[in-house]
Order: sequence, then structure tokens, then C-alpha cells
Amino acid sequence: MIGYTCIGTNDLARATVFYDELFAILGARHFFEMDRGIGWGTTPGKPMFCVMRPFDGKVATAGNGDMVALLAKDAAQVQALHAKALALGGADEGAPGLRDDNFYGAYFRDLDGNKLAAYCMLAVSA
Repeated sequence: MIGYTCIGTNDLARATVFYDELFAILGARHFFEMDRGIGWGTTPGKPMFCVMRPFDGKVATAGNGDMVALLAKDAAQVQALHAKALALGGADEGAPGLRDDNFYGAYFRDLDGNKLAAYCMLAVSA
């Protein structure tokens, strides 16, 4: 249902370094580049994540209540994404851990203040 997600940045070069390193953990690469932004993906035809300077030329701001969730393959990948985001200068919004019976997640903000989550669903034992 979702084709792509787009968040704003005020420093595209800095955001590119942040997301290039973060998305390397997920095996994502640049699917497009233009003067206003970049889009990352893993497979053509699957959802993309884009970072753009606002079209109207105004300052990009993080939305209150907005969040993009990144699907990880396992808890180790959730931990790696969270640790990498913090190492790159992102802010912690919730350490990796079990949030529900089988929802394992972590939360952080990027360099522009956009909130992201990394999560996976753990196998439920019977």
C-alpha cells in the first residue's frame, strides 16, 4: 500500500551521510538522486524512503506525532540500527527492547529531529 515515505531535511549532504550509513544495515541503496533529495530502497517496486529539502523552500520541521518505522529482520538488526543512529549523532527516543508479547523495537531521531522506529516481530513460542 505504501509506495514511499518522505521526510524533510535542512542539510541534504549531512542527511545523506546519516541515511547511507544507517540504511547500509538494511541493504538499501540510492534509487534516485536529485538536487532536492535522495530516495533509498532495497528492491524496485517496493517502498522507498526519501529525504528531501522542502519544495516550498521553507525550513524543514519534524512533525509532532509523525514517525516512520523501519522493518528489521531480527532483534540484532533493531539494535544495530538504533546504535548506528546514535553513533551518527541521532537522539535516543527509546532503547531497544520488547514492547509487547512479540514486538521488539527501538526509537530514535535523525539529525533533523524526524522520529524513526526500528522494529521486528519475534516468533511467539507456544
